[in-house]
Amino acid sequence: MGLDFRGCAVRCWVLLAGVIIFSDMQVPVDAYLYNNRYVGDQVFRVTPRDVTEVQVLKRMLGNIKVDLWQPNSASLIRHNATVDMHVKLNDTQGLHAHLKQEGIAYNVFISNLQKEIEKQTGYRSARRRRSESHYDYEVYHSLEEIQSWMFEVNRTHPEIVDMFSIGTSYEGRPLYVLQIGKRSRPQKKAMWIDCGVHAREWIGPAFCQWFVKEAINSYQHDSVMRRLMNQLNFYIMPVLNVDGYHYSWTTDRFWRKTRSKNHKYHCRGVDANRNWKVKWCEEGASSHPCDDTYCGPFPESEPEVRAVAKFLRKNKKRFKAYISIHAYAQMLLYPYSYKYAMIPNFGCVESAAQNAVTALYSAYGVRYRYGPASTTLYVSSGSSMDWAYRIGIQYAFAFELRDTGYYGFLLPEALINPTCTETLRAVKAIATGLLKKCQVNRDVFPYI
Repeated sequence: MGLDFRGCAVRCWVLLAGVIIFSDMQVPVDAYLYNNRYVGDQVFRVTPRDVTEVQVLKRMLGNIKVDLWQPNSASLIRHNATVDMHVKLNDTQGLHAHLKQEGIAYNVFISNLQKEIEKQTGYRSARRRRSESHYDYEVYHSLEEIQSWMFEVNRTHPEIVDMFSIGTSYEGRPLYVLQIGKRSRPQKKAMWIDCGVHAREWIGPAFCQWFVKEAINSYQHDSVMRRLMNQLNFYIMPVLNVDGYHYSWTTDRFWRKTRSKNHKYHCRGVDANRNWKVKWCEEGASSHPCDDTYCGPFPESEPEVRAVAKFLRKNKKRFKAYISIHAYAQMLLYPYSYKYAMIPNFGCVESAAQNAVTALYSAYGVRYRYGPASTTLYVSSGSSMDWAYRIGIQYAFAFELRDTGYYGFLLPEALINPTCTETLRAVKAIATGLLKKCQVNRDVFPYI
């Protein structure tokens, strides 16, 4: 199997039982309607023009509760930087009035959030469960469907796929990973890709499934993919935050965190990308359990984070790249997130990022910004990317997939194919780079 996961591989009879059980599960109508809880809600976009407007906007947000989409914390609001916020129906009129009164320019890019949610999935009251060979990769899938698909992929492609569990979530759900690669030799280099860290970012799990599909289906006819599969093992975790993702389907479409309970507050969950043991709970993370960027009571408090960290630590010598898939912003980020500083192997990582966004652009002409997360996006501490880099994984990246705010977290299913197609090119470019020794022009990068 390559890496050491000591007996946690899923046996065939369990796989078959899982397929049978999951294939009969139905997703309730309310999974799409959410009991109409978003009717009349709006998404505002504001770009503060100066420091004064930033302060005024922060003061407004201190008086009404909004769901910040970009950035994910009011403390990160800066002038000339976009602020996207989901506002409940009862607060929309007041916010309109306050913004106009203060002379702050804004626009509403989603005027009825409920309708956009229903449009995203085509509002299907029922979904057909089909075998893996007819699985629809161009729609979003519930956790039950994704796990059923994982069982089936494992069952039908035993020569290049291994499925195993690295632990269980707070609510007791298994944390499944797929190992993809030709069993050519035991000590192969490896790449880790996780998706679904933040529950509401549905395009992430869609990409992880797409990657597995393409790796399997193109192995015979795509020489690049065949070489990658022969020389690397890919470890794909389609949904890291399984509890949160399930909750985003059944109850709150815009849930971000895990679902762990806090003994002092009624608020639940921890930001699974602020819970890692690297500058934990410093700038860009919150110590308040009700905030979306809550860092947790201690590093690796979340069983989902702890399970991934344990697995990667145990096998860190094999892993040459770590990739975490997020949305939205159209960016490719690399360390550091927690400070404004240059990583020691900046030249090689920068070159890999440039090759990746160039490959991505070649598909549909979509432009991604790339660079250190702290300067390209914002400062954040306790991130998985910084943690992976700290333990010695030299190529650590975080993708922020489409779009830049027109749809936000509600990227339509019609855009799954192009988004995943272009992202696949970028990931293949990074993987291909792992097979070569990095050689950077020192005239361009004299500081490495």
